[in-house]
Amino acid sequence: MVSVVEARRVMRRFGAVEVLRGVDLAVTRGITYGLLGPSGSGKTTLIRILLGLARADGGHVTVLGRSMPDRETLARIGYMPQTAALYPDLTARENVAFFAGVQGVTNPERVREALDLVQLGDRAKSSVHTFSGGMMQRVSLACALVHRPELLFLDEPTVGMDPVLRKRFWEYFRTLNASGVTILLTSHMMEEAEQADRLGLLRGGVFLAEGTPAEVCAAAGTPDLQSAFLKLAEVQGEPG
Repeated sequence: MVSVVEARRVMRRFGAVEVLRGVDLAVTRGITYGLLGPSGSGKTTLIRILLGLARADGGHVTVLGRSMPDRETLARIGYMPQTAALYPDLTARENVAFFAGVQGVTNPERVREALDLVQLGDRAKSSVHTFSGGMMQRVSLACALVHRPELLFLDEPTVGMDPVLRKRFWEYFRTLNASGVTILLTSHMMEEAEQADRLGLLRGGVFLAEGTPAEVCAAAGTPDLQSAFLKLAEVQGEPG
């Protein structure tokens, strides 16, 4: 199958530190792919390179068939950063409407739908600076979804959310996948990673393993992802 996200031998260095060390990645259409790893493993750096927000020191990436950065391709992508990029003095509705307008969406019903999805319809007129961190994450997700992108990059999308809302989001992600939307998300939570169709276990700028959750566990000979990650890290010479 044709990959909608592809990286070949991507390298990135910050000073003496190699953040990415020849990473290869291929994500096919209509799935949720999880980049799993601890803080500092290179997940966010890889996402930023795929989006064209940062440059690789080596290698090549294509997204939706185009080399990045590419302005037209960005219009087909939704991006939720790890730290919410919102205007604190604006209301939730105004923030989502702003990002909708940037993408050429003028229908106010789309803004309402996005806020209802993240269960903030009743706080639409509240200023974002009054929100908790988890609520800001939810507004940020609404901003990423409002223009109905065909590819979503989500950096730690459910941090600070309660289990009930997290479950609802994963159900919605499945609905998006069924309609052909591809999702690439990062996470450090093993139990959440089990929900993804495919995983890349990233540590120290390299993939320890890649495949379905079951394939990763089978390759490590362990019953669960956390045990698999720890075992594979030890094999690679990086003790957990």
